[in-house]
Amino acid sequence: HSISKLLINVVKLPSKRDLSNKGLTILLVDASEQPIERPCKNQRDYYSGKKGRHTIKAQLAMELELNMILKVDCSKGAVHDFKLFKNSKLPLSKKVVVITDLGYVGIKKMVDNVLIPYKSSKNNPLTSEQKAFNKKLSKKRIAIEHKIRECKIFRIVKDVYRGKHKNYGLMWNIIAGLVNFKVVTRHLNYAS
Repeated sequence: HSISKLLINVVKLPSKRDLSNKGLTILLVDASEQPIERPCKNQRDYYSGKKGRHTIKAQLAMELELNMILKVDCSKGAVHDFKLFKNSKLPLSKKVVVITDLGYVGIKKMVDNVLIPYKSSKNNPLTSEQKAFNKKLSKKRIAIEHKIRECKIFRIVKDVYRGKHKNYGLMWNIIAGLVNFKVVTRHLNYAS
């Protein structure tokens, strides 16, 4: 625990002030769930119907051009992705384009520039234009899926989380900082 408190100071994510000042153009947002042991109290808060077990959820916000994680927000498993986005209160300018998956359908009411894939149904199949749009969007959105996978190489955010739930956000921030550090060192190696 003492090392994690030192490590978070070394591999920090940007602050909210840095997020609003940066020249962000495209922001990718997605959430990931991690199983936990069944809690003794408040089990319903942690039960995820999507996964069919008790989970904790982490939402990552990533800048597409920099290929770096800018913010991590955590919540209990029963919280919907869109509600987690609302609670995160990202300071977004009107120029930023947000790309998400279908878990964030209500985001259009909050953010002006949002790209969400079209959803087909039994009675309303997708047109060829909508299919082409979804395919083009998924080519951009796959970057956040790869970044989540990069984070989940670290087993503390992949396997059953057995730590204290109050430390979960700290662990994700450390892992995200380490993944960003890897991107920065890769850019420095290419530059030299």
